[in-house]
Amino acid sequence: MIRVLLVDDHQVVRRGLRTFLEIQDDIEVVGEAADGAEGVARAEELKPDVVLMDVKMPGMDGIDALRKLRELSNPAKVLIVTSFTEQRTVVPALRAGASGYVYKDVDPEALARAIRSVHAGHVLLQPEVAGALLSQDLSNGTGRGSTLTEREREVLGLIADGRSNREIARALVLSEKTVKTHVSNILMKLDLADRTQAALWAVRHGLAG
Repeated sequence: MIRVLLVDDHQVVRRGLRTFLEIQDDIEVVGEAADGAEGVARAEELKPDVVLMDVKMPGMDGIDALRKLRELSNPAKVLIVTSFTEQRTVVPALRAGASGYVYKDVDPEALARAIRSVHAGHVLLQPEVAGALLSQDLSNGTGRGSTLTEREREVLGLIADGRSNREIARALVLSEKTVKTHVSNILMKLDLADRTQAALWAVRHGLAG
C-alpha cells in the first residue's frame, strides 16, 4: 500500500481527494493537515510514502513545508497539487524538492497514476512545468559534464527519461545500490540538489532520450 498524507487548507479539497483515493486498491490515506506546519508534524508522526501538498496555504506555505520535509530522516515523496500555474510558484516548489506537480483539476485516474509514479521514484513534470524550469538558470554544472564517467552519463540519461533506480538497475544490469552511488556522484559532480535538477540538466545538455 502507498501511504498518502493530504496537506491542503481547504477541507472540501481534502475530502474530495480522500473520497477518491480511498477506493484505490493500492493507496491508503493515513492523515490530513490544514497547513504546512501541521503537514510537517503529521509527516514526521505518520511517515507517509507520498505527501499531496498544496502550495498556497496560511501560515507555513507548501514551499517552506517542502524544505522542512527534506530535513526528516525518511522524507516522503511530495506531489504538489495546486491551482496555481505561475512560473514563480512552479520553480520554487520543484527547487525545494517536490517530485512532481499536478493541477487540482487533474483527472482522478491521472492523479492516482501520478501518486504511483512519484512513489516509484519518477520525476513527474507536466510539459509546461518542465518548460518553466528549463527557462530558468538551472545550468549549474555547465562545463562539469566532462567529469562524468560513461556509466554516469548513461544513468543520467535514464534519470532524464523518468526511470526509477530500480528500472535503471534493470536496464544497465546493475544493483540498485550501485545505481544509488552513481546518482550521488552525478549530483555531487554537477553541483545539483536532486533528481529533478539532474533530469533537467540532462535535457538541457542533450543527454535525454
